[in-house]
Amino acid sequence: MFGSRSRLWRPLCLSLVIGIMAGSAAALLEWGLEQGVDLLIGRVVDVRDEPLVAMSWALLLLPVLGGLCSGVAGYWFCPGWRGHGTEALTRAFHRGHGDMELRGPAVSAAASAVVISTGGSAGPEGPIAALGAALGSALGRHLHLTPRERRILLIAGCAAGVGAIFRCPLGGALFAVSIMYSDPEFESEAMMPAVVASVIGYSLFMAVWGAGEPLVREARHLRFASPLELVPYALLGPLCGLVSILLSVCFFQVHRHLADSAVLPRWLRPAVGGLMTGAIACLVPPVVDSRYHLIQGATDGSLFASAASLSWWTWTGIFGAFVVAKCLATAFTVGSGAAGGLLGPSLFLGGAVGAFLGALLTALVPGSMSEPLRQALIPVGMGGVLAASMRVPIAAIVMVTEMTGSYQLIVPLMLVCATSYLVGRRWGLNREQVPTSAESPVHAADAMIRLLESWRVRDFVQRDWPYVVSPATPLGHIVSRIEPGTHPIFAVVAERQLRGLITLPDIDRIHDPWLQRAVLAEDIMTERLTALWPDDDLYEAVELFRRENHDVLPVLSAESPHAWEGMLTRQRVYSALSAQIETSRQFILQEYAGLIAMDQEAGIDNLLKAVAPQAGLRIERLMVPLTALGKSIRACDFRQTYGIQILGLELPDGTVESPPDIERLLEPAHRLIALVPQSPPTSGKG
Repeated sequence: MFGSRSRLWRPLCLSLVIGIMAGSAAALLEWGLEQGVDLLIGRVVDVRDEPLVAMSWALLLLPVLGGLCSGVAGYWFCPGWRGHGTEALTRAFHRGHGDMELRGPAVSAAASAVVISTGGSAGPEGPIAALGAALGSALGRHLHLTPRERRILLIAGCAAGVGAIFRCPLGGALFAVSIMYSDPEFESEAMMPAVVASVIGYSLFMAVWGAGEPLVREARHLRFASPLELVPYALLGPLCGLVSILLSVCFFQVHRHLADSAVLPRWLRPAVGGLMTGAIACLVPPVVDSRYHLIQGATDGSLFASAASLSWWTWTGIFGAFVVAKCLATAFTVGSGAAGGLLGPSLFLGGAVGAFLGALLTALVPGSMSEPLRQALIPVGMGGVLAASMRVPIAAIVMVTEMTGSYQLIVPLMLVCATSYLVGRRWGLNREQVPTSAESPVHAADAMIRLLESWRVRDFVQRDWPYVVSPATPLGHIVSRIEPGTHPIFAVVAERQLRGLITLPDIDRIHDPWLQRAVLAEDIMTERLTALWPDDDLYEAVELFRRENHDVLPVLSAESPHAWEGMLTRQRVYSALSAQIETSRQFILQEYAGLIAMDQEAGIDNLLKAVAPQAGLRIERLMVPLTALGKSIRACDFRQTYGIQILGLELPDGTVESPPDIERLLEPAHRLIALVPQSPPTSGKG
């Protein structure tokens, strides 16, 4: 037995548990990345010293090894796992009833650490988002929660994972509640559980790894100083949108031709993608940078100081090469089927786009760009590409603000994220997103659920229940009250206290007439009761009907324990809901006259579907014959006179009578719904 209050508090309490689990998983993944990057790709190349061309067999082949490990792990341990992390959890939300297997995300998260450590162009954020969501879903399944509650926990797990690994608790919560939709819309019901889980996950992660440095350390000192600065930001937004389109095109082309290829075995495809990534990395080493060293160097100026002789035109070309190379490398890594996410590469690309635009404007108009403004374009660009590629503009603003500490850049971030999203929204990387909640299957019954939640059991309880007996009532007397064809449930009540229930299976166990006189109601009643309180809402009642497989549930008083108030029947809930739906339908048809014709057509269509014509007959809508005008259907005798059988009559206002009033006089505006013999086919002469 549970109530509406427990339904509201239960997700919040479970979010604490999910936050701990997802935060622990994020901390473990971070440890794996710290160790793996330093041990493998970190020993091969230093992107701060080698921004361009670092020919090395190790740099070429390490991504192949990572891709091969990922492909083999996925093939052997989770062959059914498909899609990158955010895509998988979005699919589970909309079409999987909130169910998300745990094995696939767990293997993918572990494999992503190997892929990134060997130089793959991917991020850990997508896998940890999927793993956190899977942990929430698994907890919901273990506790036998409803699909609706499992979806809430799935979002909470995603929020905890992203909030921890990115060190952005509020941004992680906003990301999780908005990633399901391509339009700026939130899954509002999951907002508070997402916030709670994200806070717990971030706090646990911080307790293990410390608060850490912002993603771009120098960004915290940057600020928006003048309205004139909006000019370069106005250029940056559309440019970020275009780059997100480039990333999307590259990703889906590689995915279509490599990950979905039937030529290569599935386990080998990520290795081929790794080989292409390694080849790109030999020309542009920063594509393997998973720690944003290049972005940091471009912001604090250390990258330019290491090559002071290069002109701004040269740096424009270098950053342009970074952008194109990162798009291709990310496409070959994740698009080939290797484990990894797309959030991290999106941030890297945004920073590179900001650096590119800053270098370009400085080269075009020397002296026009102040150093703080050129630096500020980098963290703002990170938000722009993230907003468009993931289609989460609001979350991107908050995430980048938290990750970089650049709270003074909120105004340009808003402008860039909005314009970038508008440019690139059609080419997002998450194919499972739907535009709005109205187009999501999970919200198809929202109006009905809200209605059930607004109704209370006290208003629908049947207090004059006809099947009430005392504990001392003989079984024979109970049997005598059962009418043929009914399946009553008897309430055993003494002094308003409900002692138990008796159902037909309880009665059928005893057939001997003597025993029926000796056995009393208290001897066979079921004392283990599942009951409702008057303040419970009908949505809880419907769920309890389903869970217990009952058609009738007792209602107990909240003031006096076990004081019986009556019974709530499934049929009573159904009748009330049907009546409300019909009332709403009539109001809609009155309010929106254009829908009346559609409603009439639907009524006729349902009539036609309900009739199974015999062979050689078809159903048609006919005009009234001239000879039948002014006569009744009975007088016309259509079967004998015209050889047709009348099923219904469509009136001038569009309503359909079925069966028709046979005494109604037929008018020219009437239409006959009739069974008509099929004409025999005519044969031509050759």
